[in-house]
Amino acid sequence: MCVGVPAEVIEIEGIAAVVDVMGSRIKVGILFVPEVRAGDYVIVHAGQAISVIDRQAAEDSLEEWRKLIDARQSERPS
Repeated sequence: MCVGVPAEVIEIEGIAAVVDVMGSRIKVGILFVPEVRAGDYVIVHAGQAISVIDRQAAEDSLEEWRKLIDARQSERPS
């Protein structure tokens, strides 16, 4: 099993794209999703966009990621 994170595609740059992952912009490869366009959502794993997903699925997944991050941060000692 791999863990991928949803990201919104901001800009296409040849065989790469700039994506937004929870407020951070990174460049990822798009060889596995040649149909992707700016505004689409993708799952990113190991620096590669591995599939295009719909907006609702991305938003649902991002909500779960935020819950995990919040839970992790609340476990840290003050």
